[in-house]
Amino acid sequence: MLKSRFRFLTLLLIFVLSLNMLTFAPIATAQGDTFFGKTAEELFPDDAFPTSSPEVIQAERAAAFKGLMAANIPDGHALGEGKTITVATLGQGSTGGISGTIYFWRPAFEAATGAKLEIAEIPFGQLQTTIPTDFLTGQNTYDALVSGSWFYGDYVTNGWIQPIDQYIGDKRFPQWDPSATAASIHELYSWGGKQYGTQMDSDAQLLYYRRDILGDPKWQEQYKKDTGEDLPNPPKTWQELLKVTTYFNGKDYNGDGKPGDGISLHLKVGGQGMFHFMTLSAPFSIIPDPGSDPRKVTKTHNIYWFDPDTMEPLINQPGQVAALEFLQKLAATGQQAQFGWELGEAWQNFFDGNAIATFSWGDVGSLSQNPDKSKIKGKLGATTIPCSDTWYDPDKKEMVTDTMHPNCVGNTTGGSWHPTLSAFSKEPELTYFFMAMIATQSINFFDSTTGWQGIDPCCSYQLFPPKGSATIEDYTASGFNADDFKSYIPAYAANVLDMPIYETYLRIPGTPAYWTALDTRLSEAMTGQKSAKQALDDTAADWNKITADAGGPDVLLKVYQESIGYTPQ
Repeated sequence: MLKSRFRFLTLLLIFVLSLNMLTFAPIATAQGDTFFGKTAEELFPDDAFPTSSPEVIQAERAAAFKGLMAANIPDGHALGEGKTITVATLGQGSTGGISGTIYFWRPAFEAATGAKLEIAEIPFGQLQTTIPTDFLTGQNTYDALVSGSWFYGDYVTNGWIQPIDQYIGDKRFPQWDPSATAASIHELYSWGGKQYGTQMDSDAQLLYYRRDILGDPKWQEQYKKDTGEDLPNPPKTWQELLKVTTYFNGKDYNGDGKPGDGISLHLKVGGQGMFHFMTLSAPFSIIPDPGSDPRKVTKTHNIYWFDPDTMEPLINQPGQVAALEFLQKLAATGQQAQFGWELGEAWQNFFDGNAIATFSWGDVGSLSQNPDKSKIKGKLGATTIPCSDTWYDPDKKEMVTDTMHPNCVGNTTGGSWHPTLSAFSKEPELTYFFMAMIATQSINFFDSTTGWQGIDPCCSYQLFPPKGSATIEDYTASGFNADDFKSYIPAYAANVLDMPIYETYLRIPGTPAYWTALDTRLSEAMTGQKSAKQALDDTAADWNKITADAGGPDVLLKVYQESIGYTPQ
């Protein structure tokens, strides 16, 4: 009887301990108010934050530590004690976008593993040369590569990165759920049915506007009086947006005696403006398949970059030309200074309350809540990227106009920056530990609320029901305005989940070179050096040369078809 009772108690104890290991952090993780012996102040010192405000630092430090403890990070000392890994990342400083995330969580990773993490910052314009050169010369300096999704064409086809499927779910590593990521984003972390990246950033572009102005009955009445039309609130098409920005450009809508702008754009070469053109031009140039699956990729449906049978550039087709001509008109409803602005300058002009609208990545949503940067907290509106009531139909070979049924195209435009694992890493398990750590739900949620990290929403745990499990209180706890985020989060969810079709993502070898050429030619059109048609004709010629230098269409065609999901007929 005693033996049976002892055996029962023993089994019960084993069961409870096993359950604890599965459900909660190991005992070594949390000792009072420390993480592996480190306090919040040691892990996140004042200089880890891009602000001098003690109140902001205190609030973000507390939120970061709470997120870290909730992540249930296992003890990784058996993997990392005395070792070093190197992470290459887009270089924007220790408190800048993307690289700031790596710096911020480095002390926690080192505390959890006993390892050292070295950070190699690479400027945006050098990513396409520095990392490939490192691999091609056999240096193999980096264990993980935090870079844009468009590099997969080079990384995967050259065998420079390795799948991580074998590590996902392994209890030795921090736990994260790939299925929580929106499908349109998850595709960018995968190739050929294999997972290569862990969750970090998730880029998609939205339209942002002054909710207080477009929702003001007085402005609505005045707009109706002046134009004979209702004030779009919000604009649903690019054509409606142009009417709004044209109307408000030069008006004193802030009541401060100063004329405001209609739009705020960044149009300087090298400032990532080509991404915004991709987003804008998609509904001017992409049409759905007329069959049962509107997203099916065929020779003429859901195609943007190249003819999928020949690799002939499509960037100078009538739809893209019309879009560039439209962008010229839209830019004219803002400052002349836009032609010299980089991304941050255009954002700041909007945050200062000087523009009715801008369109860009999710960073705008969280940064608009930062009192150090923004005057429009409580005034932000957000909606899905506009549709177009005019577009090119490649089946009919003509431009089409339909104001009742505009063409709507979603996007995952941008880097969706995230880490991948080098195929040549001598410490793949330790490296994956870090990759998985920053992908955990509570850490990734915190990162997406800071703004300065450049980390955008991706996942069900960041979206409101029925799309996800987040609550408005999750965001107001970070000091965010409830009405702003009741507009922003549903718009982001709709853009990554609900659009009828999506612009395909270019992931072929040499992608950065194609985009750099586009960036240069767009600037020539926007500054009046060339017409929209000539600039895009020159872009097509540039692309043909890049393709030829890569070995010709036959070398790239299969990769291009695979990357966009096209099956030759």
